Amino acid sequence: MPDRARIVVHPPTSTGGRRVVAHIHAEDSVLGTAYTLADVAEFLRRIGVDDPDAVLAAGDPLMEWRGGGPEVWAASPGEAPGAGP
Repeated sequence: MPDRARIVVHPPTSTGGRRVVAHIHAEDSVLGTAYTLADVAEFLRRIGVDDPDAVLAAGDPLMEWRGGGPEVWAASPGEAPGAGP
């Protein structure tokens, strides 16, 4: 895993899923849309994280959760379609 990497999991959209973006050396790379925590773990595996389950379970500083933590997968009522940064 490259130094200074950060993974941002964006808020859930009204249509479902959370966009997952890797920020590595000041560059952004969209990893995909996660619908479950297992999807996020798979994205982490694909970018070379040795033990993604440990990173997710430990609240690792590598992870930034926006719009709710790893337990939130549905948009809040009244949220606009596609809302989120």
